[in-house]
Amino acid sequence: MPPEPESGATHPDIGDVRIQDVVSIKEQTPLERVLSSQPFWVTVALALIIGIMVIRQPDSFGSAANFANMTRNFAIIGIMAIGMVAVIITGGIDLSVGSIMGVTGVVCGLLLEAGSTWYIAVIAGLLTGVLIGLINGLLIAYAGLSAFVVTLAMMSFARSIAIVLSQNRMIYDFGPHGQAFKDIGGGEFLELSNIFWALVVLSILVGIILKFSTWGRYLYSIGGNEQAARLTGVPVNRVKAQAYILSAVTAAISAILLVGWQGSAINSTGQAYELRVIASTVIGGANLMGGEGGVYGAVIGAALLEVIRNSLLMEGIDSNWQGAFVGVFIVLAVLLEKIRGQRRA
Repeated sequence: MPPEPESGATHPDIGDVRIQDVVSIKEQTPLERVLSSQPFWVTVALALIIGIMVIRQPDSFGSAANFANMTRNFAIIGIMAIGMVAVIITGGIDLSVGSIMGVTGVVCGLLLEAGSTWYIAVIAGLLTGVLIGLINGLLIAYAGLSAFVVTLAMMSFARSIAIVLSQNRMIYDFGPHGQAFKDIGGGEFLELSNIFWALVVLSILVGIILKFSTWGRYLYSIGGNEQAARLTGVPVNRVKAQAYILSAVTAAISAILLVGWQGSAINSTGQAYELRVIASTVIGGANLMGGEGGVYGAVIGAALLEVIRNSLLMEGIDSNWQGAFVGVFIVLAVLLEKIRGQRRA
């Protein structure tokens, strides 16, 4: 039993909550929400790095060719991060996205080599992603297996399938319809790659879905409290499985675009990309415990990592240091999220 209020007390206790604690809560203004947003500060960091590098290396880093190169490179990771953020919002993880890229690229390459049209290759690549995502989703959502274990196993399985299908060789003869397929990933519009424009379209589409659709609200509710979501009627298993399908499909899209740009398919495509994708989402504000994250944060996180990588190369720093810088930014992002969580509490 809570103690009775002393005589003359103006704010009685109700259970474990005091009235003054409730009435003192103030809703954040739009400016306060922006300033407390991790993607905002990542954007600031990105702008500062770009500004410094343009001043230091105006003819190399600041060139139009380098800008187009950076946007294409980060778009590959950004597209995958869009799917990954949906999984992380639910409190899950997908370690198989890099291997999905590998097997998808090989499937497309083999079909083109056999004389298939470009759209058959694209459809087959997308269906490969759907199939792998469905397997992941069923095992995680319906069989109740650990997302880490399932996707780690799929990472190994899919990479092995890519090696077997390709017979461990590079596929570069894309047949009579190869040029049309290459134009998908290698083409440009307004001097920016098709890969970048694909990222823009997907970002807008998935961003709207996460923010305004019932499905998006379901994702956040599952990540916030899965048991409570079940009790309120949220189809938890179905939504979680769909999140893994989305993650796999975005990996397949990245593979199709990357293979088209490179003009060849190899089974090692996407190797270790899962680490860069997860890092992008975490740096962009996604919480690995679930319930937080967004498309803009994932994309801007991918952009920051690419700008850091490019800046190190321009400064002549050993490329082996890239992983160290990425690791530091991941730790800083998690630390910032912890500080923000303490302030909210």
